[in-house]
Amino acid sequence: MSDKMNETTKFEAVKETPIEPREILLSVFDSLEEKGYNPINQIIGYILSGDPTYITSHNNARSLIRKIERDELLEEILRAYLKSKKD
Repeated sequence: MSDKMNETTKFEAVKETPIEPREILLSVFDSLEEKGYNPINQIIGYILSGDPTYITSHNNARSLIRKIERDELLEEILRAYLKSKKD
């Protein structure tokens, strides 16, 4: 038996860089628009229902939006809206 068989191999998973909710929303918005959907209506449908089928799988948008919680999406939308009102 070789010495390699007695050694423990160390595995390190590749850590994903966290994506900001704003970046996700913009990317999903663009993907929905590219496919001819009304992005506002589709995103609202997703946030209210939690049903990911409101979001297209084009450009991996459906998978991307599911990386953050719906309340985080609402928080980001509200934050951006209120900031625009202050400026």
